[in-house]
Amino acid sequence: MQQQGGGSDSEVTWEDQQNINKFGRLNNRFHELEEEIKIAKETNENLEDASNELILTDEEIVRFQIGEVFAHVPKEEVDSRLEQMKEATSKNLEKLEEEKDSVLAQMAELKKILYGKFKDSINLEED
Repeated sequence: MQQQGGGSDSEVTWEDQQNINKFGRLNNRFHELEEEIKIAKETNENLEDASNELILTDEEIVRFQIGEVFAHVPKEEVDSRLEQMKEATSKNLEKLEEEKDSVLAQMAELKKILYGKFKDSINLEED
């Protein structure tokens, strides 16, 4: 199989194809992570807003959503739950950011290898 294009006419080896496939999988995962990070950030902001609203309320018993229902829960318990949720979301966000950095590093390494061999016969950039 020959590459078409203005670059070199390098033969695509099985290893090259594996690298191209891996790059594609990493690129897909990168986009998934971007979406997951966006959702985690929004969740963090919502939890922060809820904490701020809780500080402003004079009520000792507040409505707290658990699943699909609202329950009347003491303010201190809600505050404690919100803190736990914010901590869990922050840890998750940190983990997602670390994975994103790892994926980007692997993609950069594969780009170096593939562009080194195929020059401008291959396009690994997004439009």
